[in-house]
Amino acid sequence: MASTNTSAELRTRQGWRASADVPSLPEAFRTVPVYSGASVWRKLLAFAGPGYLVAVGYMDPGNWATDVGGGAKFGYTLLSVILLSNLIAMFLQALAAKLGIATGRDLAQACRNHFSRPTAIALWVICEIAIAACDLAEVLGSAVALKLLFGLPLLAGVILTALDVLLVLALQGRGFRMVEALVVTLIVTIAGCFAYEIFFARPLWLEAARGFLPSLEILRNREMLYIAIGILGATVMPHNLYLHSSIVQTRAFQPQPEHKREAIKFAVIDSTVALGLALFINAAILMLGAAAFHHRGISEIADFGRAHELLTPVLGASLASALFAVALLCSGQISTLTGTLAGQIVMEGFLNSRLPPWLRRLFTRLLAIVPAAIVIGLKGESKLTDLLILSQVILSFQLPFAVVPLVMFTSDKAKMGEFVNRRWVVVLAWVVALAIIAFNAELIWLLWRDRH
Repeated sequence: MASTNTSAELRTRQGWRASADVPSLPEAFRTVPVYSGASVWRKLLAFAGPGYLVAVGYMDPGNWATDVGGGAKFGYTLLSVILLSNLIAMFLQALAAKLGIATGRDLAQACRNHFSRPTAIALWVICEIAIAACDLAEVLGSAVALKLLFGLPLLAGVILTALDVLLVLALQGRGFRMVEALVVTLIVTIAGCFAYEIFFARPLWLEAARGFLPSLEILRNREMLYIAIGILGATVMPHNLYLHSSIVQTRAFQPQPEHKREAIKFAVIDSTVALGLALFINAAILMLGAAAFHHRGISEIADFGRAHELLTPVLGASLASALFAVALLCSGQISTLTGTLAGQIVMEGFLNSRLPPWLRRLFTRLLAIVPAAIVIGLKGESKLTDLLILSQVILSFQLPFAVVPLVMFTSDKAKMGEFVNRRWVVVLAWVVALAIIAFNAELIWLLWRDRH
């Protein structure tokens, strides 16, 4: 086994600055090694898990707000945005997994070692804002679900979500596989709830199929583009790139290039399958909004409470409203759990932080709970859905600050060695990055034009 000094020298040769790293989450929760002689199915199961932790971020309450709102207002038109966003997410998460496995460094550590300290600090602050915006949506979604199910006041529900910190600590104490098992269980629960809802909503399947074809109207209509950008931000979440590049390293694999290549292959399969499930859930949420509300002349759904109230009488299914709230609660809980992990990874990576794990997690939770409590105290429930959609638009604006470094690093042969992106991957990656920037710029232009 190589010594610490040898590892540092190797990183320097690869283009990383040598530094003293603190024990990271992957080091603390490394799984049992997978031997080269194991069957394909055993390897698939061994590497399965991280992709599902990433996928939950693509079905959080922020997605619900944009999908339900988009379906109710514009029918099935924005299904093409959901499809495109998920394809982009699959591609970028594959790059994040490759970075983590090939270099042994997550995206935050890579930024700290590559950029100057002021630049790294700026990227850290931007990422923390993105996590806070995402956590805000998840905390509010969980609080709304608790109110719908148990009549709990929103402010009390927000404060109750602070207990997620204790949940993460308890689960990690039993091993990282326990966290993954809980996440997969809750994802299956959400999928089951929406399968029931879609069955009774009876969507127009031919019209829904047409919705997967892109429409230029999305770029011309400011309201439609605003929600489309929100869907993009809610789907391709910046902190998920940091999270995935770290947690793929919890899988123990041998350091030889052929074993790394195999680990990358199975990690990409894991994340692609998991994001395929997220695509189904996101499309189901939008189709539910379109079938249950838009085609019944209800184009304005002000909040989750209104959607919950209307589902049972509109669909004629006795469990429709209850299952909507259950799925929302599951979505909020698993999303806050993985958001907390992402906050830990980002702080460790950018700052080389030595804070105790419980204190790091408490810090990331407070970043979301305090703004949520303030908003509820000042605005009440009336502005929650607008705030949720805005939080997802903010995520989209911050996405390039994670995507551009990711593309840079995975396209750098000095850092990636033989795992460097092929030429067509480099071209596609920069096209994706520039497209995200262009969509954001288009929205800013339309907002500015309408104000003047």
